[in-house]
Amino acid sequence: MKILITGGAGYLGSILTPTLLEQGHHVTVLDSFLFNQTSLLDHCHNPNLTVVRGDSRDKATLLPLLSEADCIIPLAALVGMPACNEDRIGASSTNLDAIKLLCDNISPEQRIITPTTNSGYGIGETDTVCTEASPLRPISHYGVTKVEAEKVVLDRGNSISLRLATVFGLSPRMRMDLLVNDFVYRAINDKAIVLFEANFKRNYIHIRDVAAAFIHSLNNFEKMKNEAYNVGLEEANLSKLELCHLIKEFVPALQILQAPIGQDPDQRNYIVSNQKILSTGFQPQWLIADGIQELLKGYTILKHRLGNV
Repeated sequence: MKILITGGAGYLGSILTPTLLEQGHHVTVLDSFLFNQTSLLDHCHNPNLTVVRGDSRDKATLLPLLSEADCIIPLAALVGMPACNEDRIGASSTNLDAIKLLCDNISPEQRIITPTTNSGYGIGETDTVCTEASPLRPISHYGVTKVEAEKVVLDRGNSISLRLATVFGLSPRMRMDLLVNDFVYRAINDKAIVLFEANFKRNYIHIRDVAAAFIHSLNNFEKMKNEAYNVGLEEANLSKLELCHLIKEFVPALQILQAPIGQDPDQRNYIVSNQKILSTGFQPQWLIADGIQELLKGYTILKHRLGNV
């Protein structure tokens, strides 16, 4: 297939793009290269890869690329609560307006597989597992923009939304702000983690399993279309404290401290069921323990570069 990925050189895109190329697809990446990342250099030899430097919000750049695509995967986004709070206009225009532009300018036959976030569940409901039928009550501007964008995509039809758990793992375009990635880094460098709301829970998924979920959705599109799917590890609905104790198994010197006052600005707290996508035949391969060991090796290599990540 001819696949257009906006943001295809980012944290997820730099894993998904080569995975799609390995499957024999023709991939066009539209990316602003905001962070001067070189994450796709190793794949420029592949004749099935096309790279366009540009902004997914720019109609003149986007429309010619849309006309040639069988499937669009819109990864371009301002991601996470802090970044979106810092630039609320940019978050709205990238996370939502660019999706509206995309949907307004493709044919009904063209497919969309979009990432959303399970942070749309907000604080969840006490003693209740969040399924795709649970109410969406995002508590951050990031969550609001992604939930609204998901509605736009699903309303147009011929689309799939993947509600991603908190992603972890190494990528050529590394992100240090994600919880597991951040906690492992703190464990090996600071030997201590201070927790606010230590018992708040969330779900997790390895970045390579996220890429696999996109491939699975592409290969099973007709069976899965017009639905949203939670994508996370069933055994990884963990509190921050539980996550730290798991990391401590690999970094015994880690000191885990619970702050007696103050609060985490990110108040998300929920347990998520991933049974819906599992029932389609998808099966994650990476446990959190696998990701921790991967990150420990990766941070050994990246030690002198992490200040610029």
